[in-house]
Amino acid sequence: MYPTADKISRKVMESVPDYINDAEILQQLHSNKINWQHVLAIKQTTDFNDDIISEWLNVSVKTFREYKKPHAHLKENTREHVLLLLSVIKHGISVFGSVTLFENWLKQKNIFFDQRSPMTFMNTITGIKLIDDRLTAMEYGDNI
Repeated sequence: MYPTADKISRKVMESVPDYINDAEILQQLHSNKINWQHVLAIKQTTDFNDDIISEWLNVSVKTFREYKKPHAHLKENTREHVLLLLSVIKHGISVFGSVTLFENWLKQKNIFFDQRSPMTFMNTITGIKLIDDRLTAMEYGDNI
């Protein structure tokens, strides 16, 4: 019996760091194969469509769809971006208690993001780290 996409995504999410830590991310990049299963996990874990996720990865929708296939080869910078997206998604779910609440927060304009929605910053590594820092601040009582 082959594992289902949902089982693959759960296994991938368990392997992703809970918080963005440069040393841990580098270790994951060099010791684990970041591949189509990780891309699929983004899609399976969230309700964001291919258009949005492809924007985050700075690729066309067609290329993103190719990334979700078992034969896909991801460039190193794309593997890093995928891993960081998964990590911030995992962190956000932990902070908000559900995928839906985290996604709603990502879509809302926020003073800490220059009155833009946090999700507009997910197309860069620095933006993902900014979102992760904001989530950490919220964990410690800064609830905006």
